[in-house]
Amino acid sequence: MPSPATANRRADRAALALSMLCAIGCTPEPSASTESPPPSVAAPAPAAPPLPIADAPPIDGVARTAPDAIDDGLHVVLLGTGTPVPSPRRSGPALAVIAAGRPYLVDFGPGVVRRAVEAQERGVVALDPTRLDFALATHLHSDHTAGLSDLLLTPAVVGRGRPLRLRGPTGLVAMADHIVAAYRTDLAVRRGERSEAQMAGYRVEARDIEAGLVHADGPLRIRAFDVPHGSFDAAFGYRFDDGRRRIVVSGDTGPSDAVVEACDGCDVLVHEVYCKAGFDRGGADFRKYHGSFHTSAPQLAALAVRARPKLLVLSHLLLFGCSERQLLDEVVAGYRGRVALGRDLDVF
Repeated sequence: MPSPATANRRADRAALALSMLCAIGCTPEPSASTESPPPSVAAPAPAAPPLPIADAPPIDGVARTAPDAIDDGLHVVLLGTGTPVPSPRRSGPALAVIAAGRPYLVDFGPGVVRRAVEAQERGVVALDPTRLDFALATHLHSDHTAGLSDLLLTPAVVGRGRPLRLRGPTGLVAMADHIVAAYRTDLAVRRGERSEAQMAGYRVEARDIEAGLVHADGPLRIRAFDVPHGSFDAAFGYRFDDGRRRIVVSGDTGPSDAVVEACDGCDVLVHEVYCKAGFDRGGADFRKYHGSFHTSAPQLAALAVRARPKLLVLSHLLLFGCSERQLLDEVVAGYRGRVALGRDLDVF
């Protein structure tokens, strides 16, 4: 049996580990007591499990688009609104812009294919996994790219008939090449079981890009623009424009005039954000890092005043111990436009 001093040291280490994890976005649970309640105190009833996030009432009052109401215009489906901190309610960063019934992914964090299938089952027919054949990376942080092997292989297994086209900053081609090399045994077996035509969906056509027009398809134009993301040499936001609607995705970024210029009255601006109150509780190194890589809620409010989106959607929610309500309140304190706190599977 450990001595009291040893037990105290273990408890201190556990508390330190939890505080380090919560510094990047979790909300710590109250510590559990090892003592039983007095006999006269009834134990609380177990809490009901939370609703799936897309089924819970939104806290922002903004109406979402019904998945089966997507028309041939431009829409955005949030597939992952989380961060590097793993959460069953928020998958890794990813979204799909649906244009004329075709999906264009932006980022591919953990869970991207399964979230796409979940959206398909809810009525977003464009997100059938066999149709996931075009994806853009904003930057190469792991939380935005860890789902790439899944995106490359899983849709092909279930019948994708076209190569996966990837576009993103320098380094994406090398990342894709290394994933293909890592799965060479899997691919060799599949190649022996399939015709060349059936293997088309296993191929990847990756291209490192620079800011500017990166894709055109009918009336749709997709443009990349540079954003500041700490020490990254290249990080992009993306603007989708079909002549009727305009959707802008910030990617991970500090406050940027490029986002303001790309939006300029856009229909939807999807922007990352962190809670300032939680940020202020961090240490000097923590604040230096996140202050150069990300955008605080008050900074985003000031940016939105200038960008004038018809709808501002908060994503990549860095809570730093705050509640979602507190984060939302920090934004709306400085911005009077429509603001939606994004949830996985939301459609706008």
